[in-house]
Amino acid sequence: MARSPTLGTLLRHLIECLDGAVEEAYLRTGIDYKPRYTPIVRALQTLGPASIRTISQHAGITHSAASQTVTDMSKRKLLMITSGDDARERIISLSPAAEAILPLVKQQWEITEAAARTLDAELGLSLPDVLKNTLKLLAEHSFSDRIAAERKKRETPVEKSKR
Repeated sequence: MARSPTLGTLLRHLIECLDGAVEEAYLRTGIDYKPRYTPIVRALQTLGPASIRTISQHAGITHSAASQTVTDMSKRKLLMITSGDDARERIISLSPAAEAILPLVKQQWEITEAAARTLDAELGLSLPDVLKNTLKLLAEHSFSDRIAAERKKRETPVEKSKR
């Protein structure tokens, strides 16, 4: 008998479905652009040239994710990278190639947002709100803490005595 997919499996599948469809839409429009570029592009639009650390903080993504995405985007000539005041710091800015495709990218963002609202309407709730609330609750009481609490509830008397 097949088991129901776990939370992690469901979340990965959801991301695959959403990001895959969005990336496909960019390709159909003739844009060589990935959904994961969006937080970087939006941060740079707001901040102007910035360090990876500043971009990651503004975008709400890890430094590692920002760095990997910046590397990929620079290989595709969508970003320019220069040295900052500190030689270890890299300053990132949108390239002319990125600026040239930005109107089409922004149009696709609007279309994608409208499509997402149709999903919200069918769900009867706002998926972004559910995700934001989930992340807020996890910031208050991490999933690691929740797992540890459940493990503690299931400890046998022998296991408890070993502590």
